[in-house]
Amino acid sequence: MPEGHLLHRLARDQQELVGEELSASSPQGRFAYGAAELDRRSLLGVEAYGKHLHHRFAGERSVHVHLGMQGKWLRLLSTPPRPQVRLRLATLAVAWDLIAPSACTLIDDAGWSELVGRLGPDPLRAGADAGRAYEALTASTGTVGAAVVDQTVIAGVGNVLRAEGLFLAGIHPSRPASSIDRPSFDRLWRVLTGLMRQSVEDGRILSAPLPAGTRATARESEARMVYKQAECRACGTAVEVFTLAGRTAYACPACQPG
Repeated sequence: MPEGHLLHRLARDQQELVGEELSASSPQGRFAYGAAELDRRSLLGVEAYGKHLHHRFAGERSVHVHLGMQGKWLRLLSTPPRPQVRLRLATLAVAWDLIAPSACTLIDDAGWSELVGRLGPDPLRAGADAGRAYEALTASTGTVGAAVVDQTVIAGVGNVLRAEGLFLAGIHPSRPASSIDRPSFDRLWRVLTGLMRQSVEDGRILSAPLPAGTRATARESEARMVYKQAECRACGTAVEVFTLAGRTAYACPACQPG
């Protein structure tokens, strides 16, 4: 599933549509009514919160998108849309096509505020309240690995960020969330914030130290510390692989002792 950094990158890249009167259509037909409501309206803004994207149009019209497991946005130049496109937002110069989202719905400002209000702080948002995230995490009755991917605790973290963030913070994912002290959490928050910001720039999650000038060409399989690794890239210890909160978890028992 796309994680929060990708939604923030999309929001950044789609700023090219802001201020334009857009052509909105639904070649697939499943969002025909919504596209008709948005067609020929000016786009006032695009923002991301966690794994959610919000396009705000003139006339108090907005669309909420959640990509889910298979969803993606494609940027195209002078190319007819594929028949499976749920929503196309286009100017005369460029089109953005939405394919296979788990959610694509019209929403008003109150609805967006309500949605965001159910989520935990997003580390990529200005003014994100780390203290609120700490309180929610330590109130969890399960593991820290389960808590960090709970979107009501921290918005935007998925399985890769969980694995690499907890590794870089030196915290084992199976540790009880209630046992995390504030200094340990603050270290984790700093790690996640830095990793997510860098991932916005890279367009993918690369956590391993890389030689200068190689980030653009580095293979993901060689640029992560424990996620889908047989051995820890820091110490060579065999990586633990187990199921946690319904997802496969990865940890180094040496670098993440507890």
